[in-house]
Amino acid sequence: MNQPVRISYVIIAVLLVLVTWLHLGTLLLTALFGYLALQLFSFRRSKILSLAIYLVVVAIIGVGLVYLSRLAYLILPKIAETSIPAMVGFAEKNGMELPFSDYASLKGIALDEAKEGIATIGRYAKVASFQFVLLLAGLVVAASVFLNPTWTVENDPLIAPGSFYASVTRELAIRFKNLYQSFAIVIGAQLVISSINTGLTAVFLVCNGFPYAVLLVMLTFVCGLLPIVGNLVSNILIVGVGFMVSPRAAIFALIFLVVIHKLEYFLNSKIIGKRINNPMWLTLIGLVVGERLMGVAGMIFAPVVLHYVKVEASAYRSSPENPSPPALL
Repeated sequence: MNQPVRISYVIIAVLLVLVTWLHLGTLLLTALFGYLALQLFSFRRSKILSLAIYLVVVAIIGVGLVYLSRLAYLILPKIAETSIPAMVGFAEKNGMELPFSDYASLKGIALDEAKEGIATIGRYAKVASFQFVLLLAGLVVAASVFLNPTWTVENDPLIAPGSFYASVTRELAIRFKNLYQSFAIVIGAQLVISSINTGLTAVFLVCNGFPYAVLLVMLTFVCGLLPIVGNLVSNILIVGVGFMVSPRAAIFALIFLVVIHKLEYFLNSKIIGKRINNPMWLTLIGLVVGERLMGVAGMIFAPVVLHYVKVEASAYRSSPENPSPPALL
């Protein structure tokens, strides 16, 4: 392994550490998702047409999220007004005490908490704004790389083809290409996991006659993209709607959600581990560590990093005298 290769590995390692430390997972994942989508839309056509399709899809997703937000704004208060009295009645019947007695008191508690935690709310708003900016930046980065994937050094007359700088940038291009290939391989398996979780939730809601099932399924998918709190929000909503049906339905919903989210780790380990040929225990550890470091983004990216490390570690022989050239799996 020559010096340019070593330097490229160090740069990639530093970048991954910075992504975790600076909470830039949204930027990296959006860029990778966007570039993958652009590749799927290309079909050997012109890049301008692919970019146009990409922008249309992004716009449709954005409009869908706005529509979902408006639908949730209209329906969620109705759910609260109906489910909270049922929760209170169930709690009183079983000797439990709740901090609220109706929808109005719940709003009062929320307002008091908001008044006491303006700084916290402001911080969360700042984080949300920052993540939105990262999302837009990731979409732009994906489009830019798709339109011009070459490094400027290749067309720079001031840089000699065999120079140290040219060698390092060439190795960096290989590192990023391997990272993208690992992402493309793993993301297919992760989409299967997402489909299984959303599908099981949809079947449970429909079979048990839950009202607003379509909205709950959409919110389950969207909230699942948020670190930790997303699952809590979707679970609370589903259990709350369960009380609109019956206390038994709410209890069954709670048990179902606990089981499905516990099994999510093992489903990820089994399906993703099989695709990338990693043992289940290693993938499971990666998922747990990734979730602790970066939330949902970490769970998505952890198997990618595991596969990427495997690709890079398999590219060279252990003997420094006879290294094999880097290659994609």
